[in-house]
Amino acid sequence: MERVYSPPTDSQLARILRENTTIAVVGLSDNPARPSYGVARYLQQAGYRIIPVNPRLDTVLGEKAYPTLGAIPGPIEVVNVFRRSEHVPGIMREALAKGAAVLWLQEGVYHQEAAREALAAGMEVVMDRCMASEHWRLLGPGQSRED
Repeated sequence: MERVYSPPTDSQLARILRENTTIAVVGLSDNPARPSYGVARYLQQAGYRIIPVNPRLDTVLGEKAYPTLGAIPGPIEVVNVFRRSEHVPGIMREALAKGAAVLWLQEGVYHQEAAREALAAGMEVVMDRCMASEHWRLLGPGQSRED
């Protein structure tokens, strides 16, 4: 039976935010004015390990940047995507190959077919939601994920 994407409940989102500690941020910019930078900085300050994925950068927010998900040594729990929707299928396949548990697509980013494929492979999927906003809303401002 094919799994169809449905938006996660608040309790599912809160569990994802509490249980996962390592977030690869695909498309993270080193420009503080860009949403990807602000979201990653917020999550880093909330206690998450941020791994920048951007082939044009060496470091962002004090963390080594990698050109692809596959280049990251060690496990990744969440892949947070700041790329246009047409890039999602390739990113999703890289996330699956890396063993990521969650594919999180930021506001304005969605891809139904990639979501179906990820769900069928056992990943959790969040689409068209800001990870920082959901953390703020569900776990509280300034709260680390351990609180």
